[in-house]
Amino acid sequence: MRGGTSKGVFFALGDLPHAAQSPGAVRDAILLRAIGSPDPYGKQIDGMGNGSSSTSKAVILSKSTRPDHDVDYLFGQVAIDKAFVDWSGNCGNLSAAVGPFAIRNGFLDSARVPANGIATVRIWQANISKTIIAHVPIVNGEVQETGDFELDGVTFPAAEVQLEFIDPAADEDGDGGGAMFPTGNVLDTLEVPGIGTLQATMINAGIPTIFVNADAIGYTGCELQDQINNDAKALAMFETIRAHGALRMGLIKDLKEAATRQHTPKVAFVAEPKTYVASSGKAVGATDIDLLVRALSMGKLHHAMMGTASVAIGTAAAIPGTLVNLAAGGSEREAVRFGHPSGTLRVGAQAKRVDGQWIVTKAIMSRSARILMHGWIHVPGQVLNG
Repeated sequence: MRGGTSKGVFFALGDLPHAAQSPGAVRDAILLRAIGSPDPYGKQIDGMGNGSSSTSKAVILSKSTRPDHDVDYLFGQVAIDKAFVDWSGNCGNLSAAVGPFAIRNGFLDSARVPANGIATVRIWQANISKTIIAHVPIVNGEVQETGDFELDGVTFPAAEVQLEFIDPAADEDGDGGGAMFPTGNVLDTLEVPGIGTLQATMINAGIPTIFVNADAIGYTGCELQDQINNDAKALAMFETIRAHGALRMGLIKDLKEAATRQHTPKVAFVAEPKTYVASSGKAVGATDIDLLVRALSMGKLHHAMMGTASVAIGTAAAIPGTLVNLAAGGSEREAVRFGHPSGTLRVGAQAKRVDGQWIVTKAIMSRSARILMHGWIHVPGQVLNG
């Protein structure tokens, strides 16, 4: 399925081989082989992946056993060149496809699905223990996929699926030590050996994310993929920033652990609005956006914007004093439109200060989703047999 600007292989839990229905080495081995990893050529020719972090993804879904939820959603980010599946975070883009999958596979009572209108699907995101509410359009009792909703980074228009990320910041049971700002500050100085002292906003919302200013690392914020991804020195710099930020956020205890935790945290850089040309050739005017954001996923600049990072952007934009808020002009806001390599995206968040702590009740964004194919994926038998 495609969800937002990502695509991945979706499995109903009960359709996996019995040994893969529980977490562990067999499950990881099957998903790696299904996607086509590890691949030293970086193409995933012998699998369902497509050689990018946006397309090297796996989702396992089941009818939820939790009260007031319809579907349990588990996401695995499959490394391309390593035998590794990262279960440490969510994929916000693929979240848009979870509701449609759940409806088609009978995870909702039929009475909950209107003949025409919007079906509300309550999703338990098992990686980060959070609730996502998907609003899925229904026509003649079936999930609507076609429509006129346009999403930069996706070639064709489709039907809009609105997502609400409820209480997106980490709690005591979540990732990153129990605070939206694990250092206690909306703005920190981050010492990065060999790079310098950077201002940084480190936030747990949607996904742990480290924001730095573009100009502090030699960029404008208008960069496209090739300008970053073809520069090995730049990629090494971003990984160093990511590792030191992860340590400061309490996500790892030793810098060496960053290599085994590739999916989180994300690192992003922000800048004030500027006019630029997106990867599609579309002109994005400075007056069309509130700020510029570029983000890296699995060690490469993302072609658009990760959904979970969009939640982090919207949340940080709503809180005065963060680098994201300052780049957007520093005013109070409940929504922000930012420029990314493929175009623009709008995301909203509701933030308030309670007893000296910032709380975000929900973040909202729109995506689209559709089935690309369904059937059987073949993997060699020795993978299951170890």
